Amino acid sequence: MPDISTPALGTLEGPNRQYLQGYLAWLRNEKRYSELTAENYARDLRHLFELAADTPLASLKIHHIRRYIAQLHSKGLGGRSLARMLSAWRGFFVYLMRDHGFADNPCVGLRAPKSPKALPQALSPDEAARLVDLHADTPEAIRDKAMFELFYSSGLRLAELVNLDPSQLDIGAGEVRVTGKGSKTRVVPLGQFAIAALQAWLAVRDQLAKADEAALFVGARGQRISPRVVQLRMKQWGIKQGITSNVHPHLLRHSFATHVLQSSGDLRAVQEMLGHASISTTQVYTHLDFQYLSKIYDAAHPRAKKKTQEKT
Repeated sequence: MPDISTPALGTLEGPNRQYLQGYLAWLRNEKRYSELTAENYARDLRHLFELAADTPLASLKIHHIRRYIAQLHSKGLGGRSLARMLSAWRGFFVYLMRDHGFADNPCVGLRAPKSPKALPQALSPDEAARLVDLHADTPEAIRDKAMFELFYSSGLRLAELVNLDPSQLDIGAGEVRVTGKGSKTRVVPLGQFAIAALQAWLAVRDQLAKADEAALFVGARGQRISPRVVQLRMKQWGIKQGITSNVHPHLLRHSFATHVLQSSGDLRAVQEMLGHASISTTQVYTHLDFQYLSKIYDAAHPRAKKKTQEKT
């Protein structure tokens, strides 16, 4: 079994070293987790080992785990980080019960404290239009314009866009077939600006793409473009186009959902186009819509605000 000693974990001694080595091997070989995911689990478990100190893992009870979570929370860890960490600990004890005879799982029944739910940011319609209205005079810029128009037109996730092949486009019908989370397929409409941008890109795609490359969007090496390149290109264009917000692909997805909801009020349609499994996930955009309406109300309604100064 390989030795476990990484910057994320440090050096463990004694039984904990054996337990962790076995658990990481289980994650990689049986659960088929990637090396990066296994390292993230190891990093979360480091906190458990540090907090438990000299207390044997087999002696830990629910009150120990509850205290550890409270200590981490007091140091500034948010609810999502603590929930992920608690999940890693819980899975670790499942392994210890199965393979090392531990009597119980002290993490069962515990939940991390909830974090305040932050609303996703969205560009204004004018900002979104300015971001996608690129001066596209090179194959790279034509590609970027097509990607950005597609994000904003159809609300795609970054992974969905980079994994597209030309065969998934139906320009005539104005549709794109997308494979999203959980390998679920959905068909979403293409707007006229996205169609025009895609047609322009398809006309010059062969100037960048390798002859046998199946991807719709390709990078400098002629192969499928990477998510990181898309993020960097959008950030660079955002600065060039004078957008003050932190521009990233998901911002255009949020903007798509917000603007469609503002125009139509059809939450179910937005859910379908975004590929959300639950309507509750989509409902966050109703709060964004309400914020927008509140601004309009405050600016337009004569009795929306109290007068700051009475006339004498």
